[in-house]
Amino acid sequence: MSTSSMESLKTLSNAHPKPSNVRFSYGTAGFRTLGSTLDSVLFRVGVLAGLRSKKLDGQTVGVMITASHNPEEDNGVKIVDSRGEMLESSWEVYATTLSNAPNTEDFIEALDALIRTAKIDISKPARVIYARDTRPSGVALVSALEDGLSAIGAEGRSAGVTTTPILHYLVKAINTKNTPDSYGDDSEEGYFHKLSESFRSLLSVRQFPPEPLLIDCANGVGASAAKTLNEYLGGSLSLVLENTAIYTPGTLNHLCGADYVKTMQKLPPSLADRLKPGQRACSLDGDADRLMYYYSDERGAFHMLDGDKIAALVAAFIVDLVKFAGLENEIKVGIVQTAYANGASTKYLSGRLPVKCVATGVKHLHHAAEHFDIGVYFEANGHGTVLFSPSTQQKLVKYQPSTPAQSTALKHLIDLTQLINQTVGDALSDMLLVEVVLSHRSYTGEEWDSLYVDLPNRLVKVVVADRHAFRTENAERRLVSPPGLQAKIDELARRYEGGRSFVRPSGTEDVVRVYAEAVVRSQADGQHSLHSTIVKVLRRIL
Repeated sequence: MSTSSMESLKTLSNAHPKPSNVRFSYGTAGFRTLGSTLDSVLFRVGVLAGLRSKKLDGQTVGVMITASHNPEEDNGVKIVDSRGEMLESSWEVYATTLSNAPNTEDFIEALDALIRTAKIDISKPARVIYARDTRPSGVALVSALEDGLSAIGAEGRSAGVTTTPILHYLVKAINTKNTPDSYGDDSEEGYFHKLSESFRSLLSVRQFPPEPLLIDCANGVGASAAKTLNEYLGGSLSLVLENTAIYTPGTLNHLCGADYVKTMQKLPPSLADRLKPGQRACSLDGDADRLMYYYSDERGAFHMLDGDKIAALVAAFIVDLVKFAGLENEIKVGIVQTAYANGASTKYLSGRLPVKCVATGVKHLHHAAEHFDIGVYFEANGHGTVLFSPSTQQKLVKYQPSTPAQSTALKHLIDLTQLINQTVGDALSDMLLVEVVLSHRSYTGEEWDSLYVDLPNRLVKVVVADRHAFRTENAERRLVSPPGLQAKIDELARRYEGGRSFVRPSGTEDVVRVYAEAVVRSQADGQHSLHSTIVKVLRRIL
């Protein structure tokens, strides 16, 4: 780096000082905390993103400024790697180190160490595309990010205000442009065209379009994206958009959105007079990467269809398409879950396809899904997607069906590779996928829900002195320490019909999460339930 470039870097760094009383940590969701504390982080992420691009010989990387389902006053930022996927895990450590350098001198020192350790040729070009959600703090944070890009000499491209999944799409589309693996046109228009065309193709054999779908947009950026998607869909699917007050202060994710529905297990209050008996609906979260479905039965009772239900619906449909295409001996479909998946969903799926359980976190699910020819993963919170391996996509293109039925199933599978955003969980893409399956199966929400009955369950947080005292194994389903605690949990679980429970530490705060389920609701969640008994045991030993 030239002397003038170094002086510019120092000057810009001094303009974005780190707050002295805050420690930052880059995790699965990137950095996420109060938006007012993130100025220095955004500057340094801009520098880091530029270095990541240089390391990748000038391939475009992405930066998304969002706090997803968090309250409006929070914000965050994450780097999107060149394939449109999450940042390589080794670089998460670099991000944390740079963000916590107390001053410019230490930041420059950490930067020099990173360049040496990662063997980065600083003379390489750097390209970064960035976007933000609708949070008020996002405007100033974009400015800090742009200073970081300028400081490292990176070429920046603003994608404006858009959803997280669209930013992921754009990164992959840019880096595959004019190649045999082209992911689509590198524009929002390209994204909407790809989804709408494949959706229409998948519904072309259906006589009637689906009934209108009510969408809770969480008063977030998904509202504008859903409005545009509705225009592209034309008459193939009617979307009724609710909670679209994008720029009304204090409304983002407030009493609405996918996380509210999943956590509270009830309808957003604003939809109480909107959802009719028998009607299906769904909620997006603040940046439109999570999806939660639900419906009202004929008595007006609320029923939630979470990520586990979406996974079961989608996986079974894809398994059938592979079989109908005559490819069941050549393409293996698998599903990936975490310990939080409802036991009833695991039982239902295990009888139909391989099920793998991994540690909590999108990166673990995504990587595990890549080991299947077609890998399906959805967290219970509604974040997930389907991955078609490169060899499987080639196989689908080259395969010669021998009957009309095989030809139809094959075409559906190829269309699914276009409809599904394979870079990351995408609420709008997943929504269209669900609508396709419901249409092909002629399912109502109630019929979908009846695939299996969820076991009653409860999830709570318990404050502890030191979360590091809790260590797990077997995909976080069993405790290794404190000694003897797992044996006590096992003993308690055996007292309840279908009892299952696990305790895992938070990755960010001194709490542990206690999950419990049983066949009878009072045994899973109540004064004398499995959940409450384990919580009492924890509090006695802590």
